[in-house]
Amino acid sequence: MVRFVALLFPRVTQLDLTGPVQLFSRLPGATIDLAWHDVAPVPTDAGFSIVPTVSFADAPPADVLMVPGGHGAFDLLEDDVALDFVRAQAAGARYVTSVCTGAFVLGAAGLLRSKRATTHWASHPLLELLGAVPERARVVRDGNVFTGGGVTSGIDFALTVAAELYDDATARELQLAMEYDPRPPFDAGSPTSPDADPARVERILADTRRTREPLVARAAARIGS
Repeated sequence: MVRFVALLFPRVTQLDLTGPVQLFSRLPGATIDLAWHDVAPVPTDAGFSIVPTVSFADAPPADVLMVPGGHGAFDLLEDDVALDFVRAQAAGARYVTSVCTGAFVLGAAGLLRSKRATTHWASHPLLELLGAVPERARVVRDGNVFTGGGVTSGIDFALTVAAELYDDATARELQLAMEYDPRPPFDAGSPTSPDADPARVERILADTRRTREPLVARAAARIGS
């Protein structure tokens, strides 16, 4: 049996969470818990709520800890109870993982010091403030820490983790079953893509620095990075 424990929180980007969880749920012997302060429904950034399966106090120890991202991830940088939960779970986990801006929660918990890591492109430069070594890739592994890039990278991340936990054949079977064969109609999925609007990229980067950098800087000060 492999026990996954995923952090759930208000304003989570639901695909960061539900994409990997959907894939992990198909792994042989997998059990999945979604943990939050309590078990009341938690609003996502998509206008619907997800119900946690367990509270922090009652969560079992994880084999794989996963922290998704979203605007709400930055609220957690000053949530001592949530950060303590992440630290405690990480201490006994076989793998410590994140998707998108969930990396900042790992960083604020002191789990990315000197670790290579990735996150959503718009927040990527801020990882260094938390002692991480930013690396631009869909999935980055450093020891037992796996980080995925932005949102849809969560599927690549989940397949990578599945192959590590089981084997390549199992991961390929899941990819086939889920028909994960992306062929987007546009080539605008990253800032360097041919169809990406450079002006829009700069606006997003500026907005990210304005709204998120102060939060990350305060988190960095708290852990002494």
